[in-house]
Amino acid sequence: MTSKRVHPGSTDVDPQPAQKIRRVEPEPQRMVAASAAGVKRPVAPAIGVKKPVAAPVPRHPVRRPTAAATVAGVPTGINKQRVAPAAKVGTGPTKRAPWDLKGKYSDLEVKVQNYQSRLKGANQENEGLKDFMSRAKEDISKLENELDSVKLQLKEVPGLKKQLERVSEQLEHVSQQRDTLEKDFSSTSDKLKSVTTLKDCLTSELHDAQSHLSICRSSLEHKEEALRKAQELIRQMEEDLYNGEMERRRLHNTVQELKGNIRVFCRVRPLLSNVEADIPHIQLPTHDAKAVVLAKSEESHTGRSGDTQKNYSFSFDHVFGPRASQQEVFEEMSLLVQSALDGYNVCCFAYGQTGSGKTYTMEGSEEEPGVIPRAVQQIFKAAKALESKGWEYSFTASFVEIYNETLRDLLFKGKANKRPEHEIKKTSSSGITVTNLTYQSVTCEDQVHGLIELANQNRSTAKTNMNDQSSRSHSVFQLDIEGKNSDRGTKCKSSLCLVDLAGSERVQKSQSQGERFKEMTAINSSLTNLGIVISALASKESHIPYRNSKLTYLLQHCLGGNSKTLMFVNIAAEMDSFSESLNSLRFASKVNDCVIGTASANRK
Repeated sequence: MTSKRVHPGSTDVDPQPAQKIRRVEPEPQRMVAASAAGVKRPVAPAIGVKKPVAAPVPRHPVRRPTAAATVAGVPTGINKQRVAPAAKVGTGPTKRAPWDLKGKYSDLEVKVQNYQSRLKGANQENEGLKDFMSRAKEDISKLENELDSVKLQLKEVPGLKKQLERVSEQLEHVSQQRDTLEKDFSSTSDKLKSVTTLKDCLTSELHDAQSHLSICRSSLEHKEEALRKAQELIRQMEEDLYNGEMERRRLHNTVQELKGNIRVFCRVRPLLSNVEADIPHIQLPTHDAKAVVLAKSEESHTGRSGDTQKNYSFSFDHVFGPRASQQEVFEEMSLLVQSALDGYNVCCFAYGQTGSGKTYTMEGSEEEPGVIPRAVQQIFKAAKALESKGWEYSFTASFVEIYNETLRDLLFKGKANKRPEHEIKKTSSSGITVTNLTYQSVTCEDQVHGLIELANQNRSTAKTNMNDQSSRSHSVFQLDIEGKNSDRGTKCKSSLCLVDLAGSERVQKSQSQGERFKEMTAINSSLTNLGIVISALASKESHIPYRNSKLTYLLQHCLGGNSKTLMFVNIAAEMDSFSESLNSLRFASKVNDCVIGTASANRK
């Protein structure tokens, strides 16, 4: 019987029952990728059942796996597909007839399509797993780096812990300071309140004071205006008085020059025991600055009457009392010093008994400089002022002493046993010079002061019964001055000679012996010869014995030559020095009466 093939779609023949769908395992080589990833493959759906769609694999962000999952190699960031259960097939035949090749072919095509779909999904899943693995490796590398960083941070933990402890201590200290400051602030607030209250009170008082001040200021302005006018009048009167005094001095100097006399100033030394004490036996009239009177009580020779007071009056160019300052003394002779810059030879010397203040008058002290340092200061100051008028000056200083009628260079710096000998000789211009003497060029007063200190160190002094530091020689400081005015073609040459004579002594008082007695004899002899020369000049004798002593021979040009000469006679204030003071004043009177002629300027 020939069987007739019926088309599956024909309605005349009943369709073959659907074959039972069975699960077909995938080929081993196609499961390698999935197995390598460690993911279970989903089961293929049954024929005729709709295939479930696999969930998409997320790319970003990837959840960071834990350390345990990373070590185990299990991926954690992928949502696994759940295997869809096989769909239940409806009741009926599941097998096709053996002759239904077309149906079998159709079933195989469906299977192939399912396998292909599954293979495609597996490939996509494999690619996703590869991406995941790559990202996992990157995450692992980052985690390792973070782990190294954490380890480094863990190593720094002890130091941070110590630092934290220090910060804690500082915080505690700051807290204590804060508490202290809070207490101080509270206390300060209370004080501020008190101060504010006080300020309000003071402000009120200030307003009252300002009102009063305004009234006083107005009154003060009127008084200041009156005072200003009075001061202006006083200044004018002082200026007139000063000009009058300068005119008096100028006229006095003119009179003295016309008379040709040696000017004499008398200075009374104060009592050493009490500087402010009065000296009854030395009287200085208040109305006359040129007179001095020595008063002494003497017993009556007959005995019938009481003691009688005998007065000895003297008059000089100026008399300085015991309270006169060094400045006052120098002001009286400042015009004489100024003459040295005008081309006049100027000589000033101090005479008196030992201990009467001659060295103090001539040299003074650091606090109260005497005639020599003040004269040097004035000379250099005036020379500086004359530079603007075209004058240029050069100065040469020398310092010599006469000790036991022997000349000694006080500026000599060599050994004592190698001192050269000195002689007094006349120059071609009728001047006096000393051989082998040190002549030091000086440009400022400080250099001169240095020379004076050197001379004081080399000068001969000794202790006697009348003076603890008595000068045992006559010292002569000489400053030679040469001036030139190129604009006018004028030159001048002069010398400033400042002499500190040794003091006269009496054997009964000084009780000098040995070397001191020899010195005293030489001093008294030279002073006696000075008196003889003065007497000869006063008597206008034809022969003046200058060569009788080294002192008079050295001062020849000052006593009888072309020079303006000033002598200080110093007297002691003690009563036991009355006789010596009287003799000194008598000698000074002879000097004041001595006519040496009018000095002229040495100009060319």
